[in-house]
Amino acid sequence: MVIPFHVTEMLRRVMARYDAEETPRQMAPNDEAFSAIRPMRRVSKASIESYWSQLKPTAGDEDQAQIADPATVETGEVYSANIENFIGTVKLPVGVIGPLRLTGMNANGDFHVPLATTEAALVASYARGAFAATKAGGISTAVLYEGVIRTPAFVFENLLTAGQFVEWVVRNVDTLQAAAEATTGHGKLVSLEPFIDNNVAFLICRYTTGDAAGQNMVTIATDALCQTIAETCPIPIGAWYIEGNFSGDKKASALGMVTGRGRKVSASVTLPAALVEQVLGTTVEAMLDYGRVANLGSLLSGQLGAQAHYANGLAAFYIATGQDAACVAESAMGVTRMEPRGDDLYCSVTMPNILVGSVGGGTGLPSQTAALNILGLKGAGNGAALAEVAAATCLCGEISIVAAIAAGHFTRAHESLARKR
Repeated sequence: MVIPFHVTEMLRRVMARYDAEETPRQMAPNDEAFSAIRPMRRVSKASIESYWSQLKPTAGDEDQAQIADPATVETGEVYSANIENFIGTVKLPVGVIGPLRLTGMNANGDFHVPLATTEAALVASYARGAFAATKAGGISTAVLYEGVIRTPAFVFENLLTAGQFVEWVVRNVDTLQAAAEATTGHGKLVSLEPFIDNNVAFLICRYTTGDAAGQNMVTIATDALCQTIAETCPIPIGAWYIEGNFSGDKKASALGMVTGRGRKVSASVTLPAALVEQVLGTTVEAMLDYGRVANLGSLLSGQLGAQAHYANGLAAFYIATGQDAACVAESAMGVTRMEPRGDDLYCSVTMPNILVGSVGGGTGLPSQTAALNILGLKGAGNGAALAEVAAATCLCGEISIVAAIAAGHFTRAHESLARKR
């Protein structure tokens, strides 16, 4: 039997740091007294200074000035609804691409899209894709479906009682819907689907959430639904949990890929062959050739969907506009397609889990408000349009990266825009 080199190399590194007497002492539990940071929601100059006094052993005055700068401290209270133990803000570079022309069901017009990232070459790549798509006449977009899900779980003695519970839920669905919707002026429970695994029953509760991303909204609504079940259901319930880890919340899942857990959006554009050559520096045929290899790679590696790098654009877009960045884990699933249309190139993305809102969450913070104002999509009535912009932005990234790899320019671009800048 041959032991792989990386295993023996790792063992060598571990043993080089190992000392028979010191290492066990170093790794033993240590119960020495310590001063824990006391959680606080209310933000004030005094609370910020109090936290920094505990950080001073490793952080100096200059570090404090960078994070707790005067403008941040002066307006610290505006962050109190979004974070605990507030010590300041981190400054992240924001670039802009566009105009990105959308001819969508909800987003229609030319948009300048802010992207917050520390990855050099990212904004340049998405900007190139946006330029090509806009020169081609714009990207067609549509929200195909929407529904944020929460999946509470109920535990019973056996399969029979779990089945009886499901039968009771079906008969009382109107009562449960009313209990959930009483908690929100915007959320609607649009479906409730039972799923049984022996003595455990999950309820797939799907909501529309208006212009908000709706994560907290659906949690509160589902809790009211479950409390109603616990108080009125005659079937003995051993235990219940507000989330049975079935929904795919902030995780890539097959359920999310098939049914979606947010807004399902499609975006497409047809790029003329001449434009592909002039703007992207490659050919339609070369992009299709690479696309076939990339799709094979997706299939062989077991990806959920087939795409190049949705997470890049989504993370930058979510951070800039005040979305929950952790939702990128589930939002970055979908299918990119590139197909010939005569001599031209048809490009599309379909993304089933776009979780964005134009209200709520972090969208009301100062910088994030400014980013949404750049888009012209701040406030009520803009949630669906914002989702279409997110998908269209991802399409721009797919076009640019496929073209760069097909033409052999990918490494050179990163060297010139990142490493050797």
